[in-house]
Amino acid sequence: MTSDPDTLWSRCARLGRVLLPLVDQEPGRQAERHKSLRIWDMDPALGEWTIEVFTALAAHAVAVDASVLATQFDALPVRRVAEAATGKQDFELLAGLPETFADSRDEQAVQRFRVCAEQGGQASRQLFQLSREVRHSLILLTEREPAPMPTCGDILRHAAKAGLPH
Repeated sequence: MTSDPDTLWSRCARLGRVLLPLVDQEPGRQAERHKSLRIWDMDPALGEWTIEVFTALAAHAVAVDASVLATQFDALPVRRVAEAATGKQDFELLAGLPETFADSRDEQAVQRFRVCAEQGGQASRQLFQLSREVRHSLILLTEREPAPMPTCGDILRHAAKAGLPH
């Protein structure tokens, strides 16, 4: 049986993994993002991996700040996650994470984020640019949703309907 912090992280990581595939349903969106990533001197695959974890970290930070249990994650407003992506400091995004991760890919991504945050310089500048990309992508998804204040659950349900893998 997994603990609630593990389950909460798992839900946040799922949101991060579905973000770009959902956004990329808009024609030309992926090509535009790849162009931006190259301008920022980032490999597109690495940049997208960092966007995934950045999204998960922002969602997790909002959930932890609101003392949300994993069972309540679906009720978190996506706009609050978008605001956290650009409004929280790197160390705030890293606070309260599980000590271990069930998925080694998540652990590697969080470690990479930590290294970038600690390096400063170009790496910090790239994280800043990626934070804006995360916010923009989340806002795009909220604008597509018919609900007046879309939640993380709405986005995850939309991903399930689109057939995106868990």
